[in-house]
Amino acid sequence: MTIDDVVKQVPQLFDYVKTMPKKLKEKCVVKVHPPGFIVHQKNTPLDYFGIVASGEHRVINEFENGNVYMIERNQPIDFIGEVTILADMPITSVTIETTTESIIIYMSRRDFEEWIADDIYFLRLVSQKIAYKLYRSSYNRGARLFYPPHFLLLEFLLRYADMHGTGERDAFTLPMTRQELCEETGISVKTLNRTIAKLKDEKILGICKGKLTMTTAQLAKAKDIIGDFTNIFYKTLS
Repeated sequence: MTIDDVVKQVPQLFDYVKTMPKKLKEKCVVKVHPPGFIVHQKNTPLDYFGIVASGEHRVINEFENGNVYMIERNQPIDFIGEVTILADMPITSVTIETTTESIIIYMSRRDFEEWIADDIYFLRLVSQKIAYKLYRSSYNRGARLFYPPHFLLLEFLLRYADMHGTGERDAFTLPMTRQELCEETGISVKTLNRTIAKLKDEKILGICKGKLTMTTAQLAKAKDIIGDFTNIFYKTLS
C-alpha cells in the first residue's frame, strides 16, 4: 500500500501530505495495525515518526507498580512521536496503543526532522496538533482534580453515548471493564465501585452481566445532573 492508496481511502489525509517531497513519499512505509497493537512503549528509543491516517489510539502512562493512567484518546488524522522528536528527546514518555484497526504512515526520525525544517506548512500542522493536545490535556486534568467522581463517570458515559450513539435502541451497554473505566476517568477502583453502586441505587445507571447500561431516560437524567452541577460549581467560583 502506498500513500496515494491511503489518500484514496482517506481523502482528508491529502492536506497533510500534499507538500511531502516525492523522495520522502517513496521512502515511507504504510502499515495496518490491529486493535491492541503497541505503536511504541514508554521509555524506549524513538527513531521514527508516524501519521495516523485512520483508526483510534490511546495514550497511556505506565508505572512500575503496575498502575496505568490514560492521558487521552486520539482520532485521525493524528501524529505519532512528534512531541518526543520536537522536544529533542531520545526516548518516549508514553505508551501508544491502537484501540481500533489503524493505518499509519511511517518515516524515519531524520526524514521527519528534515521535512519540518524545510516545510513551514507541515510544521504548522504539527504545531497546531501539539497545541490542541496540550489544551485538551490541561482542560481534562483540571476537571479530574476538581470535579467529584460521579460527575467524571457520568460525563464520560455521556461522551461515549454521544460518540457511539444509541441508534434506535432504548439503551446502550458500555463494553469496558472496571479497570478500563478507571484508566479513562482517572478514578481509583475503590472509588469507582462505590460511585457505580451509588448511581445504580439512584437508578441513574444499570448493570447487566457486569457491564454498565443506560437507557435514554437515564442519559437525559445524567445530562441534567451534569448541567446542574456545572452551574453550581461555577457559581461558587464567581
